[in-house]
Amino acid sequence: MTDPWVALEPGADPAERVRALRRAHETFTTVGTVPRPVRSVVAESWRRSARAGVGPDGTASVELTDGDLGAYRAEHPLARVMPLFRELMGTFAADGEHLLAVCDAHGRLLWVEGHAATRRRADRMNFVPGARWSETAVGTNAPGTAVAVDRPVQVFAAEHFIRRVQPWTCAAAPVHDPRTGRVLGAVDITGGDGLAHPHSLGFVQAVARAAEAQLALLAPPGAAGEGPLLSALGRDEAELAVDGRRIRLSRRHSEILVLLSRHPEGLSGDELLCALYADESVTPVTLRAELARLRRLLGPGLLASRPYRLTAAVESDVTVVERRLETGGLTAAAKAYAGPLLPGSQAPAIVRLRERLAGALRTALIAHRDPDLLADWAHAPWGEEDIEVWRALAAVRPTAPVRARLAALEAELGVPAGRAPARTRGATYLQRPPV
Repeated sequence: MTDPWVALEPGADPAERVRALRRAHETFTTVGTVPRPVRSVVAESWRRSARAGVGPDGTASVELTDGDLGAYRAEHPLARVMPLFRELMGTFAADGEHLLAVCDAHGRLLWVEGHAATRRRADRMNFVPGARWSETAVGTNAPGTAVAVDRPVQVFAAEHFIRRVQPWTCAAAPVHDPRTGRVLGAVDITGGDGLAHPHSLGFVQAVARAAEAQLALLAPPGAAGEGPLLSALGRDEAELAVDGRRIRLSRRHSEILVLLSRHPEGLSGDELLCALYADESVTPVTLRAELARLRRLLGPGLLASRPYRLTAAVESDVTVVERRLETGGLTAAAKAYAGPLLPGSQAPAIVRLRERLAGALRTALIAHRDPDLLADWAHAPWGEEDIEVWRALAAVRPTAPVRARLAALEAELGVPAGRAPARTRGATYLQRPPV
């Protein structure tokens, strides 16, 4: 394959490709090795699916129905671009006997529309609104994998991890918040083998970019009354939206801005040194050089010195989560939590803040016992090995896939059922970047 993200190149024999993929899938599910001709993106997805405890004969579970689904969809940011999705993809889906689907950032389907007969077929595998189609729930599939790897992807026939989905082909692309860069969900086209053409991948990617442009017009960065916004959750390099610009920061600059945004009174050079560097041999000269580079990047006027401080109030996604937790808005806090704070950072103050924020949120989720919120955490990259959360989820939603995943985690950790490990996998995982 010249392009590993394209499922089937022009001129390839679809029938032969399907036969080869079925043999490869059988080999993987039997002995755990991935033979050729499986694409690397699919092989990696199969391995993630297996680690998540997904079985090849499983099925998707429906988590939201009726009023709950309607309320959730109405409040979701992608509701604002559904008319655009329908305009760009509706006729293509209906005429081609395909489906248009849109999922949230956790792989939960929000809308599934298109050809009536194709919808009836899809209903039989629970490809329906309200069902979770994340990789950790149903294995390799275009919307779930697009969200997991944060890029457009095609999944052809037996590349799907679950066997009952293997008659289908799909292409999906993630859609991002134009201000923060966070993944809001994915837009997907699902149907027959014809969708394995490279053009379908380019088409769905173009639709996703059009949606992002529409969202930017609906809520332009730097609108009147808005101050600088710092996004640092779930990403190693933070992004600052200020004065109509979106500035991507290095890891060290990200750490500095997170800390200064939390200390409007400012920090001395010595305080910043202790907060940023575990190595006491790092000199003030090194820090001053970093701050000089950061000042040039931000432009004049935002970063002052003696003490080092920001001259404008900078809102961060960290403080949004904290504020919602403090006021009892657990659902809103969980929705705003895009992942661990700067997950690759080892700066002492960032590590403490990262663990404190994640610990406070997951403790609240476990205590609240809401199955949907627990499932969102458990199926997210940072929660897929969090045994405490999986136990809490199994207590309130004891479905077969949940019980199987919990049993696999307990066996992997060597922990008797019901006994807390010395250190949970979730707490350890917070130190690592999301997959």
